[in-house]
Amino acid sequence: MAAPIGYSMPFTKATIFASRSSLRKLGYWKSRIVWKKLLENKNFLNHRYLSTVTDDGRYDLVVIGGGSGGLACAKEGTKWGLGGTCVNVGCIPKKIFHQAALLGGSLKDSRSYGWNTPENIDFKWERLSEAVQNHVKSLNWGHRVQLQEKKVEYLNSMGSFVDANTVKAVNDKGQERIFKTDNVVIAVGGRPIYPSEISGASEYAISSDDLFWMKKPPGKTLVIGGSCILFNSPDQSLSDIALECGGFLTGLGIDTTIMVRSICLRQFDQEVSHLVTNHMENYGTKFLWKCFPTKLEKDSTNGKTIVHYQDESGVHHKDTYDTVLLAVGRHPVTQSLGLDKLGMDVDSKTQKIGRLELTPVAIKAGKLLSHRLFNGSNIQMDYDKVYHAFYKPLEYAVPNRDSSSCFIKAVCMRESSGKVLGLHFVGPNAGEVIQGFAVAFNCGLTWNHISQTVGIHPTSAEEIVKMHITKRSGLDPTVTGC
Repeated sequence: MAAPIGYSMPFTKATIFASRSSLRKLGYWKSRIVWKKLLENKNFLNHRYLSTVTDDGRYDLVVIGGGSGGLACAKEGTKWGLGGTCVNVGCIPKKIFHQAALLGGSLKDSRSYGWNTPENIDFKWERLSEAVQNHVKSLNWGHRVQLQEKKVEYLNSMGSFVDANTVKAVNDKGQERIFKTDNVVIAVGGRPIYPSEISGASEYAISSDDLFWMKKPPGKTLVIGGSCILFNSPDQSLSDIALECGGFLTGLGIDTTIMVRSICLRQFDQEVSHLVTNHMENYGTKFLWKCFPTKLEKDSTNGKTIVHYQDESGVHHKDTYDTVLLAVGRHPVTQSLGLDKLGMDVDSKTQKIGRLELTPVAIKAGKLLSHRLFNGSNIQMDYDKVYHAFYKPLEYAVPNRDSSSCFIKAVCMRESSGKVLGLHFVGPNAGEVIQGFAVAFNCGLTWNHISQTVGIHPTSAEEIVKMHITKRSGLDPTVTGC
């Protein structure tokens, strides 16, 4: 029998459909995944529950989607290999490729520090690709182990709604299973866009999903993207993937060009955006500004891809590349879910249900939702004065690297203690630096807090607490010493 609301029960029952979009052309993932979880609920005693296991197989929670948000929600309440875009074709492999590129730069710098490093050092794409794939598979396996430890059964199936309280799972053999539930979380993620406006795009271009699983180096590469909106892409959240891929490809010694229709990082601070692209150009990445492709075709003589494109003056050009990488956004995988049976509205342009498509946002939102459903919480996701400084990281000093793009900017309220509205950091280890300040933001960070903090020396992060020149003053913001 179902327990009435307010009773504490020893476990809850949940099913999770982990949407697994196939990796285009590679066919690595072929279906979605269904998990069934029986959670031994020792931590939720004396909190509200919806229903426990019943004779008709009713579930407390069904999550459609196996990425960061879906996993976080399910694991708190109760993972293509498991883990979603982030683990398989996003953040994790991208960070490893980025680290490989940074190590290449460090090898060059090492000669300035006294290391007798050979001038010509070979880079083996195949070795890096194998290492990335092995690491991703180890994460997939780790998720499986976690699921087993938490008494989770998963099935390869496609999930869709029958009605508001019924979800159907169909495997690749056409076999169906029906799951009854009181709560459904939709977290299906998205797949790369291949714009119909570009003739031959779907036949001759790859996406970042494919790049991370290439067995051989891509050769001369054109990356198409860089702005938030290209063509009629509904996605405005993946504006940095083109720059990220273009940056690490250049760092790995690959001839790389980025084609940008308008501006880069449209939703970002444009002063910072210009510094980023200037830095990339200085280190070898080429840009085709205010151009857009019109046609891709295969060169029958050598198998390479001919790209026809147009500049802002309407002049047509063409060039040949070994690889064309499209990074113009992703479309949500919501069309096959049967949302019409729920009367659920999606954005007419994007077909999206949610908001920011970022891994940490998804994880946090998923956990908070699970706590609201099962743990009595009511916490929701929390969706001028300018100080600035140009600085030279210590890492750049000895090898005499160009530091003209290393920049910090804090945007604050002018009155009282100066509440900090935004913080920008361009330079080494930017992600590690900003993560710490993100905690301070949640605690009500003000300019007084920053200026009264003693820096950790010598670090790049200390330049934030040392800032003292405002843009309004007109003074030179270049840091001249410790």
